[in-house]
Amino acid sequence: MAADTNTTDQARGGAATNEATRPGPQGFLRSFAHRLAGEDPMLPDEGPLAPFDGATSWLNSAALTPEGLRGRVVLVDFWTYTCINWLRTLPYVRAWDAKYREQGLTIVGVHTPEFGFERTVDNIVKQSAAFGVEYPIAVDSEYGVWRAFSNHFWPAVYIADGAGRIRYHHFGEAEYAMQEMVIQELLVDAGADGVDRDLVDVDPQGLEVAADYGTLRSPESYLGYLQAAGFASDGDAEYDRPRAYTPHQRLPLNYWDLSGQWTYARSASILAEPGGRVVFQFQARDVNLVMGPSTPGASIPFRVYLDGQIAADAHGTDVAPDGSGVLADQRTYQLIRQSGPITERRFEIEFLDAGAEAYCFTFG
Repeated sequence: MAADTNTTDQARGGAATNEATRPGPQGFLRSFAHRLAGEDPMLPDEGPLAPFDGATSWLNSAALTPEGLRGRVVLVDFWTYTCINWLRTLPYVRAWDAKYREQGLTIVGVHTPEFGFERTVDNIVKQSAAFGVEYPIAVDSEYGVWRAFSNHFWPAVYIADGAGRIRYHHFGEAEYAMQEMVIQELLVDAGADGVDRDLVDVDPQGLEVAADYGTLRSPESYLGYLQAAGFASDGDAEYDRPRAYTPHQRLPLNYWDLSGQWTYARSASILAEPGGRVVFQFQARDVNLVMGPSTPGASIPFRVYLDGQIAADAHGTDVAPDGSGVLADQRTYQLIRQSGPITERRFEIEFLDAGAEAYCFTFG
């Protein structure tokens, strides 16, 4: 997920655990990040670490500054809590914080929202706690830090050395081995002793599991008219007011449709009466949907179907084996995770009460 482009295609890497010990390209990465004593540094100087003055508030920490962080290695991680691409990087970022914090690494998670509800601090607090984010969070609801870094992507990582100079950046998923080796090298340069050169071993769960790119044929798809593509009823749609939709019986791959009374709005499709459905023709192991209730605190029951049948054996982490779930928070829900052969299928979600807001499909 990105402001200007979808970063999913950049996330083609595997687990980092033993990559750098193998011959070939990964061995080159190890030699790149771990130079011999006396050699010239190979990491470029990309300029000074930008200030965090634009943050509207801070979580897990008092306000931080580049000057106050001098002497420490700083990893700045731009994220927004619904972003599936960021969620897949999170196990590594958490592991680096746990392993290297005491040796001089500070991770600053800059939370810059994509959707309006991600500006709500209570939502950020709740979701960061659910994800186990314990490092400092700069709440960047007005995009001040985003602009200071001239950033354009979620996720984006910038790593600065002890002198406050950015030495490395990466956009999107993957390159975990390279990022960790840069951290190690800059910690050594900053005077840290006994830096463990092994790479972290992570065990992703749920939304944090990397996509199955060998079978993935469906892209991120928005359900609000500002960015929507593939809406089968788009020619008959009415903007920003309720109308009844009847879904097409057959959809081409990567097309979606609505059933029932919906408002097709700028950022989301909003259900006006009970029983509405969203339909998507997809091919992927996982189906995720950014969604939430229009009214804070509301709980909206839903059911999930595959090819017209309850999604029992293929239910995601937010769905029970009988295909049921409850929409209670504004976040990313994992609705389908398949274990068998991956083929083109028809996904449907039915909301039993009005007030559901559906923002964006992602796949894995």
